[in-house]
Amino acid sequence: MMDLTEIIKTKTKENKVILGFNTVMKFIKTGNPELIVVANNFPNDKRKIIEHNAKIAKVELKEYSNDSVNLGLVCGKPFTVGVLAIKRSKKE
Repeated sequence: MMDLTEIIKTKTKENKVILGFNTVMKFIKTGNPELIVVANNFPNDKRKIIEHNAKIAKVELKEYSNDSVNLGLVCGKPFTVGVLAIKRSKKE
């Protein structure tokens, strides 16, 4: 099993990652994410909303062991990433 950082890097290269609170929220409700990842410094109020909706949608949620700056770097972005969703592969 790959570690979370490797999964995020791989899925980013495959264009299977959705970034940002509002976009992830929409995707939880309309899509079918495989996994949701939140940075360890993600604001608590927004984290609760994401956790609640992930639970309703029966989506696994993991906390990234580092902050949003590092999560952004892992995604290859020049900005912070507090939350991201990983799209399911087509074959599932």
